[in-house]
Amino acid sequence: MTNVVRRFLPVLVLAVLFALVFVTGLHRYVSLEMLSDHYLVLREWAAARPVAAPLIFGLIYALAVAISVPGAVILTIAAGLMFGMIVGTVVAVVAATIGATTVFLVAQTAFGDVLRRRAHGWIAAMERGFQDDAVSYLLVLRLMPVFPFWLVNLVPAILGVRLRSFVFATAIGIVPGSAVYVSVGNGLGSLLMAGGVPDLGIIFAPSVLGPLVGLAALALVPVVYKRVRAARLASATTATDAERLRTTISSDSER
Repeated sequence: MTNVVRRFLPVLVLAVLFALVFVTGLHRYVSLEMLSDHYLVLREWAAARPVAAPLIFGLIYALAVAISVPGAVILTIAAGLMFGMIVGTVVAVVAATIGATTVFLVAQTAFGDVLRRRAHGWIAAMERGFQDDAVSYLLVLRLMPVFPFWLVNLVPAILGVRLRSFVFATAIGIVPGSAVYVSVGNGLGSLLMAGGVPDLGIIFAPSVLGPLVGLAALALVPVVYKRVRAARLASATTATDAERLRTTISSDSER
């Protein structure tokens, strides 16, 4: 019983925090409307606390990601609004990575071993393939904006990806997308004063999505190379074995 409690207590804690956020209505503060209405206050608050503000905001961001509260994009825009491009990107990437890693560890502890023991057939094959090229696959999933962030936090934990690979691929893979939305936040004040509305779909614009797809394809190069190399080695081994067999048969015939 103690082991069961230890495994599922973190899941229960995250679930309770998630429920509290919605029961208390805190999730309503993570919206573009709230950001637009209070952007001056947020900017002044951050300017008055150059050290404390990034830390406090980063903790809030990480907690929001850990309990899977919708609105990570809004928080990333807020980071750009309050801290500018460089600091805002660093805060968003670090906080999102911490929150994602928290989900990963909780899921791995609670469900990973159980599900992996029951894995068979194509699920087991997918698990082996994912583990062999975890960093490449995770980079693709992080770079492409079509995959839900929370889902990419859970699947690697279930498939037995190492923590080191998960953290590295997450931290690197979310940098481009985070930088895009931080740049939106960095110019939000001027945009709002001009009567404009920020475009949350900017990530899908060809000029932005194209390079992301290119980076994702580049991340798959090691996987393709490994597969091609393995196929060539297998072919060479087969040819060598066939030649040895022919040599053996020829020697036996001469005798």
